[in-house]
Amino acid sequence: MKVITTSQPFGSTARTRTLLALRLLEESYARELARLLDLALSGVQKALRSLERDALVAARSAGRTRLYRLNPRAPARRELERYLDRLLDPETLLRDRVSRLRRRPRATGKPL
Repeated sequence: MKVITTSQPFGSTARTRTLLALRLLEESYARELARLLDLALSGVQKALRSLERDALVAARSAGRTRLYRLNPRAPARRELERYLDRLLDPETLLRDRVSRLRRRPRATGKPL
């Protein structure tokens, strides 16, 4: 199964791509998702708000940053994860971009 850019199984392309990215990242914030997916920040924020309203995504605050992840209490969570995994099968570009993300701070004094 391949997700075509016009495919919108979750209502919009931004919602679908955001869910796919969260499945790969486990937890992220809006700006990182926007950069990763090459979407406008406002579009990702809108998608996250609507996904949170639909109880597919849960958020928590870490300082001034709002972190999002798939809702562990979502109805049919396992089925959702399996469906997202199937949608991710052909997404080699997204998987590659996620694997290149730096997920921890750079060590002090380490050269760029």
